[in-house]
Amino acid sequence: MNPLKWAIVGPGSIAAEFAAALNETGGTLYAVGSRSLEKAQQFANQYGATKAYGSYSEMLQDPAIDVVYISTPHSNHYEYIIESLQNNKHVLCEKAITVNSKQLQEVTRLAAEKDLVVAEAMTIYHMPLYKKLRQLIDDGIIGRLKMVQVSFGSHKEYDVNNRFFSKDLAGGALLDIGTYALSFTRFFLSKQPHEILTTVKQFETGVDEQSGIILNNAADEMAVISLTMRSKMPKRGVVAGELGFITVDNFPRASKATIQYLDGTVETIEAGDTAKALQYEIEDMQRYIADKSHKETLNLSLDVMDIMSNVREQWGIKYSFE
Repeated sequence: MNPLKWAIVGPGSIAAEFAAALNETGGTLYAVGSRSLEKAQQFANQYGATKAYGSYSEMLQDPAIDVVYISTPHSNHYEYIIESLQNNKHVLCEKAITVNSKQLQEVTRLAAEKDLVVAEAMTIYHMPLYKKLRQLIDDGIIGRLKMVQVSFGSHKEYDVNNRFFSKDLAGGALLDIGTYALSFTRFFLSKQPHEILTTVKQFETGVDEQSGIILNNAADEMAVISLTMRSKMPKRGVVAGELGFITVDNFPRASKATIQYLDGTVETIEAGDTAKALQYEIEDMQRYIADKSHKETLNLSLDVMDIMSNVREQWGIKYSFE
Protein backbone atom coordinates (compact mmCIF):
# COMPACT_ATOMS: atom_id res chain seq x y z
CA MET A 1 0.00 0.00 0.00
CA ASN A 2 1.36 3.41 -0.98
CA PRO A 3 1.80 5.96 1.85
CA LEU A 4 -1.39 7.88 2.51
CA LYS A 5 -1.44 11.49 1.39
CA TRP A 6 -2.83 13.67 4.16
CA ALA A 7 -4.45 17.10 3.89
CA ILE A 8 -5.24 19.53 6.69
CA VAL A 9 -8.38 21.68 6.82
CA GLY A 10 -7.75 24.65 9.09
CA PRO A 11 -4.07 25.42 9.84
CA GLY A 12 -4.41 26.57 13.48
CA SER A 13 -2.44 25.66 16.59
CA ILE A 14 -3.72 22.09 16.96
CA ALA A 15 -3.11 21.55 13.21
CA ALA A 16 0.51 22.63 13.72
CA GLU A 17 0.85 20.04 16.47
CA PHE A 18 -0.78 17.45 14.19
CA ALA A 19 1.52 18.28 11.25
CA ALA A 20 4.56 17.87 13.49
CA ALA A 21 3.22 14.52 14.70
CA LEU A 22 2.58 13.41 11.13
CA ASN A 23 6.17 14.24 10.23
CA GLU A 24 7.37 12.33 13.31
CA THR A 25 5.50 9.21 12.18
CA GLY A 26 6.92 9.43 8.66
CA GLY A 27 3.53 10.30 7.19
CA THR A 28 3.02 12.37 4.06
CA LEU A 29 1.55 15.86 4.51
CA TYR A 30 0.48 16.53 0.96
CA ALA A 31 -1.75 19.60 1.25
CA VAL A 32 -3.03 22.28 3.60
CA GLY A 33 -6.10 24.41 3.08
CA SER A 34 -7.12 27.74 4.58
CA ARG A 35 -9.40 30.63 3.71
CA SER A 36 -6.15 32.57 3.29
CA LEU A 37 -3.71 31.32 0.67
CA GLU A 38 -0.91 33.23 2.40
CA LYS A 39 -1.60 31.47 5.70
CA ALA A 40 -1.82 28.08 3.96
CA GLN A 41 1.46 28.68 2.15
CA GLN A 42 3.24 29.68 5.37
CA PHE A 43 1.98 26.53 7.07
CA ALA A 44 2.97 24.39 4.07
CA ASN A 45 6.45 25.86 4.06
CA GLN A 46 6.90 25.27 7.78
CA TYR A 47 5.70 21.66 7.82
CA GLY A 48 6.71 20.47 4.36
CA ALA A 49 3.34 20.20 2.63
CA THR A 50 3.51 19.82 -1.13
CA LYS A 51 0.50 22.02 -1.88
CA ALA A 52 -1.23 25.00 -0.30
CA TYR A 53 -4.81 26.05 -1.08
CA GLY A 54 -6.66 29.26 -0.29
CA SER A 55 -9.99 27.44 -0.56
CA TYR A 56 -11.16 24.36 1.33
CA SER A 57 -13.41 23.26 -1.51
CA GLU A 58 -10.64 23.55 -4.09
CA MET A 59 -8.33 21.47 -1.93
CA LEU A 60 -10.92 18.77 -1.25
CA GLN A 61 -11.39 18.31 -5.00
CA ASP A 62 -7.72 17.33 -5.37
CA PRO A 63 -7.86 13.62 -6.33
CA ALA A 64 -4.39 12.93 -4.92
CA ILE A 65 -5.57 13.39 -1.32
CA ASP A 66 -6.40 10.16 0.56
CA VAL A 67 -7.30 11.38 4.04
CA VAL A 68 -8.28 14.71 5.55
CA TYR A 69 -7.64 16.00 9.07
CA ILE A 70 -10.17 18.66 10.11
CA SER A 71 -9.20 21.10 12.86
CA THR A 72 -11.55 24.05 12.35
CA PRO A 73 -13.95 25.14 15.12
CA HIS A 74 -16.47 22.36 15.70
CA SER A 75 -19.36 24.53 14.52
CA ASN A 76 -18.41 23.73 10.91
CA HIS A 77 -16.96 20.22 11.28
CA TYR A 78 -20.10 18.71 9.76
CA GLU A 79 -19.95 20.66 6.50
CA TYR A 80 -16.27 19.89 5.95
CA ILE A 81 -16.66 16.20 6.81
CA ILE A 82 -19.55 15.89 4.36
CA GLU A 83 -17.63 17.70 1.62
CA SER A 84 -14.58 15.51 2.24
CA LEU A 85 -16.64 12.34 2.00
CA GLN A 86 -18.38 13.57 -1.15
CA ASN A 87 -14.89 13.94 -2.64
CA ASN A 88 -13.99 10.38 -1.56
CA LYS A 89 -11.61 11.25 1.27
CA HIS A 90 -11.26 9.43 4.58
CA VAL A 91 -11.69 11.82 7.53
CA LEU A 92 -10.07 12.24 10.92
CA CYS A 93 -11.87 15.11 12.65
CA GLU A 94 -11.07 16.95 15.85
CA LYS A 95 -13.42 16.77 18.79
CA ALA A 96 -16.28 17.35 19.10
CA ILE A 97 -16.68 15.54 15.80
CA THR A 98 -20.06 17.24 15.14
CA VAL A 99 -22.38 19.35 17.28
CA ASN A 100 -25.34 16.96 17.45
CA SER A 101 -26.45 13.39 16.85
CA LYS A 102 -28.33 14.11 13.62
CA GLN A 103 -25.18 15.48 12.00
CA LEU A 104 -23.05 12.52 13.07
CA GLN A 105 -25.65 10.00 11.95
CA GLU A 106 -25.71 11.62 8.49
CA VAL A 107 -21.91 11.56 8.39
CA THR A 108 -21.88 7.89 9.36
CA ARG A 109 -24.42 6.95 6.70
CA LEU A 110 -22.54 8.74 3.93
CA ALA A 111 -19.20 7.24 4.99
CA ALA A 112 -20.72 3.75 4.96
CA GLU A 113 -22.24 4.31 1.51
CA LYS A 114 -18.85 5.33 0.16
CA ASP A 115 -16.86 2.73 2.14
CA LEU A 116 -14.80 5.48 3.74
CA VAL A 117 -13.43 5.77 7.27
CA VAL A 118 -14.52 8.58 9.58
CA ALA A 119 -12.97 8.80 13.04
CA GLU A 120 -12.82 11.33 15.84
CA ALA A 121 -9.45 12.67 16.96
CA MET A 122 -10.40 11.93 20.57
CA THR A 123 -7.14 11.18 22.40
CA ILE A 124 -8.84 8.89 24.93
CA TYR A 125 -9.75 6.39 22.21
CA HIS A 126 -6.16 6.20 20.97
CA MET A 127 -3.82 6.51 23.97
CA PRO A 128 -2.12 3.18 24.82
CA LEU A 129 -2.93 3.65 28.52
CA TYR A 130 -6.66 3.42 27.90
CA LYS A 131 -6.35 0.29 25.82
CA LYS A 132 -4.34 -1.27 28.65
CA LEU A 133 -6.77 -0.15 31.37
CA ARG A 134 -9.75 -1.49 29.49
CA GLN A 135 -8.07 -4.87 29.13
CA LEU A 136 -7.27 -4.93 32.86
CA ILE A 137 -10.91 -4.07 33.70
CA ASP A 138 -12.15 -6.75 31.30
CA ASP A 139 -9.82 -9.18 33.09
CA GLY A 140 -11.54 -8.32 36.39
CA ILE A 141 -8.75 -6.41 38.15
CA ILE A 142 -11.18 -4.08 39.97
CA GLY A 143 -14.13 -6.46 39.91
CA ARG A 144 -17.54 -5.47 38.65
CA LEU A 145 -17.64 -1.84 37.49
CA LYS A 146 -19.90 0.33 39.66
CA MET A 147 -19.13 4.03 39.26
CA VAL A 148 -17.26 6.52 37.07
CA GLN A 149 -16.50 10.04 38.29
CA VAL A 150 -15.02 12.72 36.03
CA SER A 151 -14.20 16.37 36.65
CA PHE A 152 -12.87 18.90 34.17
CA GLY A 153 -12.64 22.61 34.87
CA SER A 154 -11.04 25.03 32.41
CA HIS A 155 -10.72 28.68 33.38
CA LYS A 156 -11.52 30.81 30.34
CA GLU A 157 -11.03 34.56 30.74
CA TYR A 158 -14.22 36.61 30.70
CA ASP A 159 -14.74 37.64 27.09
CA VAL A 160 -18.19 37.53 25.51
CA ASN A 161 -16.57 37.71 22.06
CA ASN A 162 -14.37 34.63 22.56
CA ARG A 163 -15.42 31.55 20.56
CA PHE A 164 -15.69 29.54 23.81
CA PHE A 165 -18.66 31.72 24.80
CA SER A 166 -20.17 32.19 21.33
CA LYS A 167 -23.49 30.52 20.65
CA ASP A 168 -22.98 31.05 16.91
CA LEU A 169 -19.76 28.98 17.10
CA ALA A 170 -21.23 26.20 19.29
CA GLY A 171 -19.43 27.46 22.37
CA GLY A 172 -19.86 26.24 25.91
CA ALA A 173 -18.18 23.77 28.23
CA LEU A 174 -20.01 20.67 26.97
CA LEU A 175 -18.65 20.54 23.42
CA ASP A 176 -15.24 21.93 24.35
CA ILE A 177 -14.24 19.98 27.47
CA GLY A 178 -17.32 17.89 28.24
CA THR A 179 -16.67 15.78 25.19
CA TYR A 180 -13.44 14.57 26.85
CA ALA A 181 -15.20 13.79 30.12
CA LEU A 182 -18.05 11.94 28.42
CA SER A 183 -15.67 10.06 26.12
CA PHE A 184 -13.71 8.91 29.19
CA THR A 185 -16.98 7.84 30.81
CA ARG A 186 -18.40 5.99 27.83
CA PHE A 187 -15.08 4.28 27.12
CA PHE A 188 -15.35 2.43 30.43
CA LEU A 189 -19.10 1.90 30.78
CA SER A 190 -20.15 -1.49 29.42
CA LYS A 191 -23.44 -0.14 28.03
CA GLN A 192 -24.83 3.15 26.79
CA PRO A 193 -26.67 5.04 29.56
CA HIS A 194 -30.46 5.00 29.36
CA GLU A 195 -31.01 7.51 32.16
CA ILE A 196 -29.53 11.02 31.92
CA LEU A 197 -30.03 13.66 34.61
CA THR A 198 -28.46 17.10 34.37
CA THR A 199 -28.42 20.67 35.56
CA VAL A 200 -26.72 23.72 34.06
CA LYS A 201 -25.68 27.31 34.73
CA GLN A 202 -25.69 29.29 31.51
CA PHE A 203 -23.23 32.05 30.63
CA GLU A 204 -24.72 35.42 29.65
CA THR A 205 -24.36 34.59 25.93
CA GLY A 206 -26.62 31.55 26.33
CA VAL A 207 -24.00 28.78 26.23
CA ASP A 208 -23.37 26.37 29.10
CA GLU A 209 -20.84 27.71 31.61
CA GLN A 210 -20.94 24.86 34.13
CA SER A 211 -22.98 21.73 34.60
CA GLY A 212 -23.47 18.44 36.37
CA ILE A 213 -24.43 15.23 34.56
CA ILE A 214 -25.49 11.90 36.09
CA LEU A 215 -25.72 8.76 33.96
CA ASN A 216 -27.12 5.30 34.65
CA ASN A 217 -27.18 2.24 32.37
CA ALA A 218 -28.83 -1.17 32.28
CA ALA A 219 -25.80 -2.78 33.95
CA ASP A 220 -26.38 -0.52 37.00
CA GLU A 221 -23.16 1.36 36.26
CA MET A 222 -23.41 5.03 37.14
CA ALA A 223 -21.36 8.09 36.25
CA VAL A 224 -21.12 11.61 37.67
CA ILE A 225 -19.55 14.34 35.52
CA SER A 226 -18.69 17.89 36.66
CA LEU A 227 -17.81 20.58 34.11
CA THR A 228 -16.97 24.26 34.36
CA MET A 229 -15.50 26.80 31.97
CA ARG A 230 -14.86 29.68 34.38
CA SER A 231 -13.11 27.78 37.18
CA LYS A 232 -10.10 25.49 37.26
CA MET A 233 -10.71 21.91 38.40
CA PRO A 234 -8.57 18.79 38.14
CA LYS A 235 -8.82 16.85 34.91
CA ARG A 236 -9.45 13.67 36.85
CA GLY A 237 -11.25 10.46 36.04
CA VAL A 238 -12.02 7.70 38.55
CA VAL A 239 -13.29 4.24 37.60
CA ALA A 240 -14.53 2.30 40.63
CA GLY A 241 -15.30 -1.40 40.91
CA GLU A 242 -16.10 -3.80 43.73
CA LEU A 243 -12.40 -4.63 44.30
CA GLY A 244 -10.76 -1.22 43.90
CA PHE A 245 -10.63 1.98 41.90
CA ILE A 246 -8.52 3.45 39.10
CA THR A 247 -7.53 7.14 39.12
CA VAL A 248 -6.34 8.92 36.01
CA ASP A 249 -5.10 12.49 36.43
CA ASN A 250 -4.79 14.85 33.45
CA PHE A 251 -6.81 12.22 31.67
CA PRO A 252 -7.14 13.59 28.09
CA ARG A 253 -3.56 12.56 27.20
CA ALA A 254 -2.67 10.39 30.16
CA SER A 255 0.14 7.85 30.17
CA LYS A 256 -0.11 6.86 33.85
CA ALA A 257 -2.86 5.69 36.21
CA THR A 258 -3.03 4.26 39.71
CA ILE A 259 -5.11 1.38 41.01
CA GLN A 260 -5.99 1.32 44.71
CA TYR A 261 -7.28 -1.99 46.03
CA LEU A 262 -9.54 -2.61 49.03
CA ASP A 263 -6.58 -3.38 51.29
CA GLY A 264 -5.02 0.01 50.50
CA THR A 265 -2.38 -1.36 48.14
CA VAL A 266 -1.61 1.01 45.26
CA GLU A 267 -0.36 -0.10 41.85
CA THR A 268 0.88 2.22 39.11
CA ILE A 269 0.03 1.45 35.49
CA GLU A 270 1.98 3.14 32.70
CA ALA A 271 1.66 2.94 28.94
CA GLY A 272 2.45 5.26 26.06
CA ASP A 273 3.79 8.79 26.09
CA THR A 274 1.70 11.94 26.59
CA ALA A 275 3.87 13.81 24.07
CA LYS A 276 2.93 11.31 21.36
CA ALA A 277 -0.85 11.64 21.73
CA LEU A 278 -1.43 12.83 18.16
CA GLN A 279 0.97 10.25 16.77
CA TYR A 280 -1.24 7.54 18.28
CA GLU A 281 -4.27 9.08 16.57
CA ILE A 282 -2.45 9.07 13.23
CA GLU A 283 -1.26 5.49 13.63
CA ASP A 284 -4.77 4.29 14.53
CA MET A 285 -6.31 6.19 11.62
CA GLN A 286 -3.87 4.66 9.16
CA ARG A 287 -4.68 1.22 10.58
CA TYR A 288 -8.42 1.92 10.33
CA ILE A 289 -8.07 2.76 6.66
CA ALA A 290 -6.05 -0.40 6.05
CA ASP A 291 -8.36 -2.84 7.84
CA LYS A 292 -11.65 -0.92 8.44
CA SER A 293 -11.37 -1.49 12.19
CA HIS A 294 -12.78 1.93 13.10
CA LYS A 295 -16.31 0.89 14.04
CA GLU A 296 -15.67 0.52 17.78
CA THR A 297 -14.39 4.07 18.28
CA LEU A 298 -16.97 5.49 15.85
CA ASN A 299 -19.72 3.82 17.89
CA LEU A 300 -18.30 5.42 21.03
CA SER A 301 -18.39 8.80 19.31
CA LEU A 302 -22.01 8.19 18.30
CA ASP A 303 -22.94 7.28 21.89
CA VAL A 304 -21.20 10.35 23.32
CA MET A 305 -22.89 12.60 20.78
CA ASP A 306 -26.27 11.08 21.70
CA ILE A 307 -25.62 11.90 25.37
CA MET A 308 -24.54 15.47 24.59
CA SER A 309 -27.56 16.05 22.35
CA ASN A 310 -29.88 14.73 25.07
CA VAL A 311 -28.21 16.94 27.69
CA ARG A 312 -28.48 20.08 25.56
CA GLU A 313 -32.12 19.31 24.83
CA GLN A 314 -32.80 19.12 28.57
CA TRP A 315 -31.01 22.45 29.02
CA GLY A 316 -32.94 24.06 26.19
CA ILE A 317 -29.70 25.20 24.53
CA LYS A 318 -29.80 25.18 20.74
CA TYR A 319 -27.25 26.75 18.40
CA SER A 320 -28.38 29.28 15.82
CA PHE A 321 -27.31 27.11 12.86
CA GLU A 322 -29.00 23.90 13.98
